Formats: sequence, structure tokens, C-alpha cells
Amino acid sequence: MQQQNIPIGTLVDMYKRGELRLPEIQRHYVWRATRVRDLLDSLYRGYPSGSILMWETDEPVPTRDFAIAQDSTAFAGRKLLLDGQQRLTSLTAVLSGTSVQVRGRKRPIDILFNLDHPDGPPTDIVEVESDEDAPTSSDDELNDEAEDSEDGNEQGLQEKLNRRTFVVAAKNLASQPQWVSVSAVFATANDAEILKKAGITSFDDPRFQKYSDRLKKLRAIKDYQYVVHVLERSMSYEEVTEIFVRVNSLGAKLKSSDLALAQMSSRWPNLLKELEAFQEECEQSWFTIELGQLVRAIVVFATQQCLFRTVASTHIDKLKEGWLQAQEGLRFAINFLRSNAGIEDESLLSSPMFIHVLAAVSRIKDNKLTADEQHALLHWLLVANARGRYSRGSTETLLNEDLAILYRGEGIVGLMEPVKRQFGRLHVEPNDLAGRGVNSPLFSLAYLALKAAGAKDWYSGLGLSLTHQGKLHFIQWHHVIPKSLLKERSYETGEINEIANMAFITGQTNRRISNKEATQYLVDIVAKQGKEALESQCVPTDPALWSTEAYRDFLTMRRAALTERMNAFIREKAKL
Repeated sequence: MQQQNIPIGTLVDMYKRGELRLPEIQRHYVWRATRVRDLLDSLYRGYPSGSILMWETDEPVPTRDFAIAQDSTAFAGRKLLLDGQQRLTSLTAVLSGTSVQVRGRKRPIDILFNLDHPDGPPTDIVEVESDEDAPTSSDDELNDEAEDSEDGNEQGLQEKLNRRTFVVAAKNLASQPQWVSVSAVFATANDAEILKKAGITSFDDPRFQKYSDRLKKLRAIKDYQYVVHVLERSMSYEEVTEIFVRVNSLGAKLKSSDLALAQMSSRWPNLLKELEAFQEECEQSWFTIELGQLVRAIVVFATQQCLFRTVASTHIDKLKEGWLQAQEGLRFAINFLRSNAGIEDESLLSSPMFIHVLAAVSRIKDNKLTADEQHALLHWLLVANARGRYSRGSTETLLNEDLAILYRGEGIVGLMEPVKRQFGRLHVEPNDLAGRGVNSPLFSLAYLALKAAGAKDWYSGLGLSLTHQGKLHFIQWHHVIPKSLLKERSYETGEINEIANMAFITGQTNRRISNKEATQYLVDIVAKQGKEALESQCVPTDPALWSTEAYRDFLTMRRAALTERMNAFIREKAKL
């Protein structure tokens, strides 16, 4: 495999001239303008930004069009771009001022450069969550930052943007003298008009040299050299495809929590050891908390919101104090989940975000909760968890909404209002279970409700618990009416795997029952354990409902019984 160092300017020219082609196996262009902004910032600072992978071949290979139209050339098809499409398309668009074709529409990528940016490394985390939604659309940075601003102070927002070197264009920013379009800079070698717009009318102006040097540095992005790996001509298309798959699948994309942890660790020696030690402490209580959630907890207590982008601008002493508060808050959260809600481990939570709200309550109330507050918190937790409060929409937005309620002093009862708006009603109805399986948040509520009602394993008589010792006694879910028998009778998958067809028993009992007809094994259970064994799991005791032919009637009866038990469980726990 050959390796070359090729300047960005040359790569862009190759792209425009059509010397580079895009193989069919490549995905479409998806980058949002915010990600292009970050790429330019890295290149401007001379930071590493990956490599480029090509394959030079004479073999006829199916291709697809780039997001930017190319010139016709006799060299077309000689070089196929396997890795680097998003970067080169973005750079071609910005450096040449050309629009990209996305979903049938042409859109410009307009990035502004701050002539008066601060010296030194960047001070803000800029976080791109996803590319797929509206790539290169109106990523109005000013509007986005305004939404994230805690106090909505326009002056503070302007100061924040002025600390950045590049931003996605917004009209009111573009009209300010120190901001200039990157594409406009590359469109001319003459700085006169740009400097005039910035208010510089004389060589004696102290900003003249600084701004001129910065424009020169910006244009030098064209000289930034990418390492380009070129695969051998002798390789087959099949082998090249395998390489493409490996390049795009090996290695995990860094999450925003990873980046935040890295930024903290650079200023906080041995932080990772502290986090891992706390993880081990939580494991002793059967709770596994991912490192990313511990990092989020630090952010919550240091900044009273959950976005990682604030880490870089938050003083390290404030982060350390946040960690002390977070540990105490999380200990309360785990104890409340286990002791008050009966939630034995994190697998029963529809989202780990619940621990941050419980932790915040602990510190805000200084662990002094009245009886009414305890009941209100438990009511919110059970309902919000069962409904999947943080499983729909933007998780961080919803969590910030709940944290804001608490930190504004609206109290625990205020947490229920967003849940009411989100779901309309708080109780569970039989139709809510239709087509819902083990991945539904309602599945955990079903388990908790049956456990609280005294449900036991049908053979050993062990009560339900996720902390049983020994593999034979681990609690599993079991299809009351066997899955294989229902499949034979052409029932839909969603019906077969409904919560209403699940009972909770040990692994050993599950294997003993296997796929026996319910009309056989349920008779045996009633004979040995009594009808209470079925009633405690809300399974109909009428044998006529145990046959596969009566399956839909069985579901109807059990949905009603289960939802009645689930609603009663919440009422009893929350003392409603």
C-alpha cells in the first residue's frame, strides 16, 4: 500500500476535476454544518484530523455521485475515495463556495471566521450529537446557543460566541465587522475589502498585522497535508469492499462523555481511578453505573444542568466539588431505588437519567424529605419510569427540564407536570400492553407489581428477586403460552412476545417447562401450588383460556388483570 502526503488544496482540485470518484458502497453525504465548523477549527490549529483512503484501479466499479457536481475528465474513475468523503466534500464546498446536494436540494455550507478570536486553545466544548437530521441545514449557531443559555442573556451569549474561532453563519453575526465568511476569504487573495469591513483603514491600526496574519493562516488550510493511503491496483473489488467495511466498523466513535472525561482528566490527576472506585462501591449494591453517567453527575452538580459542553469552561475546583456532591447524591439515589421503589438494579430503569434527578433531590433537600415528599418522589419515579420519560425525544433536554424544576425550587411535586403533558394520563390501561414486549418500560413495572404482590417461582416457591444466588435461581421471563406453539398457529410476533404472555420464574423452572402445552403444565402447578400461584402472577385460572386456540382471549384477560395490579402497586407505594 502506497502512502502519500497531499495538500488539501490539491485534493479539492482532484475532487472538482472529477479525478476522484465515489464507490457505490459509500454512504451519502451527511455532515451537518456544525461538524464542518469543527473540522475547520482543527485544521486552522494544525491538529490531526485523520487520513484519506483511496484505491486506484482500472477495474470497472459501480460508483455514485458526490454531493458536489464534478467536471468531466479523462481521468474519471481512476481513483476511488474509500474514506474521507465527508471531509473532502465539506472542504470543497467551503473552500470553493459551492453548495452541496443533500436530499434533492442544494444548500451552501456557510462558516464564519472570527478575525478577533482569542489566542490559545479553544475554551468551549462544541458537541455534535448527530449528522442524520437535517445535514448542512440552517444550523443557526446563535439560535442553538440561545436555547442552551441558562439565563437567556443576549450580551453573555454574544461574548460566548466571540470566544470561538469559527461558527455556523447567522445573519446578525455575519453583519458584525470581525466576522467574515470563510468561503469569501478563499475566493480572493486580496485582504483589502475584508480588512476594510473590519474597520481597518490604516496600516498603523494595531489590528492590521494581527488580522492579516490570521487571514494568511486561514488560507494556509489549503496547504495542510493529509496522509493518503492508496490501495494496490491488484486488489479485487471484493477485497477492497472488505477493507472499507473494516475501516468504517473498527474502533468506537468517541462519545461526548468520553471527550468530557478526557478534558477533566487533563486537569484532574487520578480522576479515572476515583470514578472506578465509586463504580465498585455501587456494584456492591448490585447497581452498575457507567463512567459516562458518573461524568454526567459531576456536570449536573457543578453546573445544575447536564450538557457536557460546559466542562471546558468550568473551573476544576467547581468540578471537584460537584463530584463530592454527586457521590452523596448517587448513594441516596441507589438506596431510594432499592429500598423505597423495590428497583434492585439498573436493568429495571427505562433510562439511567433517573439517578440524576434522585441525586439532585437528595442534595437540594439535604436528605430531609417529608412523608409527602417521599410519596411524591416515588409516585413520579414509578410513573415516569413506566412511561419511559427519558426514552422519547431528546434525553438531555428532558433531563434539563426536570433539573430546572428542582433547582428553581418548584419542589418534587413539580416533576409530575411535564410527565402529564408528555403522556396525557398517568395510569396504565389494558390497551397500553397490546404489542408491548420485554423492551417496553411497562415490562419493569409489571415485574415490580407482581413481585410486590408476592409472586413466586412456580416450582421452587422462591420469591422474585434479581439478586438470587446461583444460575439455577436467576429470575427469567417465560412465555405462559409457549412461543413455538403459537408460531405454529401463525400468531403475529408482537402478540406472541407481549408482556401479557410473560411470567417471572427461575431459569431452572423455565427449562423444566420448556414448550409444554399450557393446558398440561398449568394444571400441574395448580395441583401442587394452588390457584394462588397463578393469581399472584395475574395468570387466568380458567383452563379454557390456556389453549393456543384461546390465546387472544387469554391476552385480553391478562392485560386487564396486569394493568389493575400495576396501577394498584403505584397507588400503594405512593400512598395515593
